[in-house]
Amino acid sequence: MRPMLLLLGLLVVVPASASQAAPRGGTPVALVTAETQNRLLAVSLPSGRVLRRIPMPAQPENVDTLGSTAVVVSTRGHAATILRGLHVVKVLRNFARPHIAALAPDGEWAYVSDDARGTISVIELAKRRIVDRVFVGRGAHHMSFAADEQRLWVALGERATRIVALDTSHANRPRVIGHVDPQGLAHDLAFSPTGRTVWVTYDDRSSVGVFDAATGHLLHTIATGPPPQHLAFGPRGRAYVTSGSDGTLRILSAATGRTLRLVRTPYGSFNLGLAGGLVTVASLYRGTLTELDDSGHVLLRRRLAPAARDVAVTVLP
Repeated sequence: MRPMLLLLGLLVVVPASASQAAPRGGTPVALVTAETQNRLLAVSLPSGRVLRRIPMPAQPENVDTLGSTAVVVSTRGHAATILRGLHVVKVLRNFARPHIAALAPDGEWAYVSDDARGTISVIELAKRRIVDRVFVGRGAHHMSFAADEQRLWVALGERATRIVALDTSHANRPRVIGHVDPQGLAHDLAFSPTGRTVWVTYDDRSSVGVFDAATGHLLHTIATGPPPQHLAFGPRGRAYVTSGSDGTLRILSAATGRTLRLVRTPYGSFNLGLAGGLVTVASLYRGTLTELDDSGHVLLRRRLAPAARDVAVTVLP
């Protein structure tokens, strides 16, 4: 790392304690991007009932949520759509090829990566406008905030040979402070809950790299399924790693990397979303949504569309 200035069909419901797993303070709803239908599907959890099919700009690929706020990125539509609850409140269109949205932990800001321009756009959610753009490098794609909102890492591509580190202590004015060699072709990444490490998945190997968040040094690797993988951290010190190519979800100890449980998922289940004690996984190739509790017990599996690329869980009052 360079020196830093600062460091529609099948429905399967499995009886389980879903009410114990549901996020507190509201009703959990899975938001699923059906990109071939140009729709965002709102699915009630744990019942699997489709509440709404919300029209989106062309090719809605990815979605991120925090509380009742969601941002959906439409690649071919060159747009980022902001929702409150299940209602569209603003469509921002000044993008070339946007891909990923990441909401800041304080809920005030959303970052959108644009791989064609190599930029991260900063959206002030209250005013529904873009307030800044910072160039990070061509291919800007997956990204992750540290829980304290002081840092953000961005992978430059789905097969990235470089990761960019940003200082986001002033979230409306992020700045590049360093670069990380991922020691392979990086795909997805996520800060651990402590913020001391960043886990990186790959497109060229069946493992996850664990990096020191301060120095960018590779600490060790964890064996997982075939690439590419996606990952997220959940409650009770657990990490969840998908491998859509072999249809698996691995539940790992975030502290040790030890596999706690291996769950079979539909082929093409790459992206996942967590809220409270619920884990959701979307299948790009099968168009299914799978819902599990945080221990890996399947609560629901339903086919929703020809393709279900991404999923995130919002909480409605």
